[in-house]
Amino acid sequence: MSALAGHPGPALLARRWRDPAAWRTTVDVVAILLAASLPWSTSLVSILGVVMLITMVPFLDVERLLQVLKRPIALAPIALFLLALVGTLWSDVAWGARFYAVGPAAKLLVLPALLYHFQRSERGLWVFTAFLASCVLMVVVSTAVAFNPALALKANADRGIFVKNYIDQGQEFSLCAVALAYPIAQLLRARRFLPAGLLTAIMIAFLANMIFIVVSRTALVTIPILLAVFGLIHLKRRANLLIAAVALALGLAAWTVSPQLQGKVATFTSQYQDYRNDRAVTSIGERLEFWRKSLRFLADAPLIGHGSGSTRHLFELAASGSRDLSSSQVVSNPHNQTLYVAVQWGALGIVILYAMWAVHLLLFRGDGLVPWIGLLVVVQNIFTSLFNSHIFDFHEGWMYVIGVGVAGGMVWRSRTPPDARQGTLEP
Repeated sequence: MSALAGHPGPALLARRWRDPAAWRTTVDVVAILLAASLPWSTSLVSILGVVMLITMVPFLDVERLLQVLKRPIALAPIALFLLALVGTLWSDVAWGARFYAVGPAAKLLVLPALLYHFQRSERGLWVFTAFLASCVLMVVVSTAVAFNPALALKANADRGIFVKNYIDQGQEFSLCAVALAYPIAQLLRARRFLPAGLLTAIMIAFLANMIFIVVSRTALVTIPILLAVFGLIHLKRRANLLIAAVALALGLAAWTVSPQLQGKVATFTSQYQDYRNDRAVTSIGERLEFWRKSLRFLADAPLIGHGSGSTRHLFELAASGSRDLSSSQVVSNPHNQTLYVAVQWGALGIVILYAMWAVHLLLFRGDGLVPWIGLLVVVQNIFTSLFNSHIFDFHEGWMYVIGVGVAGGMVWRSRTPPDARQGTLEP
């Protein structure tokens, strides 16, 4: 025992246990692991999210956290969660279904914690680098699975899907591909051609996977929008025209050589025609039915909606007695973020949702890699939420929470004088 007491290990461990910097480093490491695990696992993300919050507690600066919580960028996601929680009071479904509907909104509470932490941390870019590296590895694995489907962990997976699904993978790859446009442009301006070429090769790998292996309709729609945002903000008119011409030529070439791309685009019209002609059950037809019914549900309770967890029950009532296959589908998600919120919480929920998007967009004004990443995350979420409820979906919701939380904290840090970073936040 005396030998153990004299050993420097326990004393060093005790000192680190009482060291705030060591705990902040631990939070950084957990956040990096969280971002790296997002493309691969849901359970690990949930575990690491809880661990990250726990490791913030020992040296939590309550006064500083309260300052963060008063800011609109943190207050808006909290308000959306609280609305989901309070919305259980006027729902007509079983209490289990009510609280189950609150769960997807709980991840929004992590966003203010990330803002608080990365306003002080210097390792925010490590989080984004870990996510990028993890997605690059996923490109390699996805390509291998496309040639040998037996490698997929998920049973009956789509072509090129190792885990999860093609929507999640398309969301990851499109975000990474467009995000790389900014550092590539900056490196080219600085005539650093080798790193620019490396990042360009990575971007091409993402795009090639989405064109030839795993084609997502949502990605097809949103990538041109994201590239247009980049051009409008960071490039001059002549450069935009040149890039548009090159993109058009590459798009036509990709269309010519990729049967997967042709088939996916063809489903836009074929599925719509099938739905219109004989009300067949198609992906696009189902969405149109979900939206039509959701608008009717909203008209019945326009101010505060039908309450948390009410969506599925409403669709069950609407489907009862229907012989129309496309009208008899019962879902708990109308596959549109605005309608998802509107059915349950009415106009009040829509106002809070759009206010959250607005304050997050305004935070990322200005030039720089970090504002570009944050802006891209918000813009992608807004446009993909036309076809899905990506704030409340697990994978895309966590992408939003991590992207806005880490980038937002870093932006606050860059706008705060060095001697004030341990004091109050920028007004």
